[in-house]
Amino acid sequence: MNVQFNKSDIGKIYAARTQEFMQAGKRVGLTPASQDSHRVMLVIVDMQVDFVHPEGTLSVPGATDDVRRLIDWIYTHAGETTAIAASLDSHVPVQIFYPTWWKDPATGKHPDPFTVITAEDIQKGRWQPTIDPRWSIGYVEELERAAKKNLMIWPYHTMIGSFGHSLVPALSEAIAFHSAARLSQPMFLTKGTIPQVEHYGIMEPEVKYPKHPQGGTNTAFLDMLGRYDLVFFAGEAKSHCVLETMRQVLRYFAGQPEVVKKLRFLTDCASSVVHPQIDFDSIAEGELKLMAKQGVVMAKSTEGII
Repeated sequence: MNVQFNKSDIGKIYAARTQEFMQAGKRVGLTPASQDSHRVMLVIVDMQVDFVHPEGTLSVPGATDDVRRLIDWIYTHAGETTAIAASLDSHVPVQIFYPTWWKDPATGKHPDPFTVITAEDIQKGRWQPTIDPRWSIGYVEELERAAKKNLMIWPYHTMIGSFGHSLVPALSEAIAFHSAARLSQPMFLTKGTIPQVEHYGIMEPEVKYPKHPQGGTNTAFLDMLGRYDLVFFAGEAKSHCVLETMRQVLRYFAGQPEVVKKLRFLTDCASSVVHPQIDFDSIAEGELKLMAKQGVVMAKSTEGII
């Protein structure tokens, strides 16, 4: 079905009109999701104000249009979408990827956002952890060894309690509409609260942290995804949290092509972080092409659910 919404709301910060959109959902007369014989899941990765709004602290170029297209998709396919899950990147002031965690021992200065810290930098005394030094040094080494990544220092973003942590209001309204229209409870997954690790993908942190309940793999959510007939993915940023989520899903379902062929990536509902030296989008596109060869379908929001 097609429901009109004010597309100019996408770039605005306001209190989501949950009651209004719940009431609209009740009026459309769709069947309950529990009656679906063909079950479709939409997984939304981190479409939060700080990543989408032009004034967000880690705004992703193109994200506003990504959200607009995804909201169109939700209203158009409300009757075919069984359930919606949305992740929320959730941070506290002192974390291993924030400036406060590291300093230059020679000057005492903290690194600027978008600084890359390598194991070699630490060995040479360029950067020094201010907190939990043994773990921090080992973490950077393990990140390079196992995840093939360097530690990136980020601007403060999606801080718990800030408006930047919230889902884009118009998207929150669309989820509320779907919930009421289909009597389908949305799922919200928080990630990123563990100070000692990065947590890009929804399913697990970059390096396991057994001391925390969210420090391992979310097998319950992954197993649930595997039981759906189709699973669509969208979100921000394509180059980081969305891409890592897809990697994690494919690792978990390696050897299960019957599950992989159910996965759909909405290519026009995700954009990449822009970095002054690193072409993150080219890296992401290269990996997505490999995922397509494994069986993941690259889809557009304007196409039907197939």
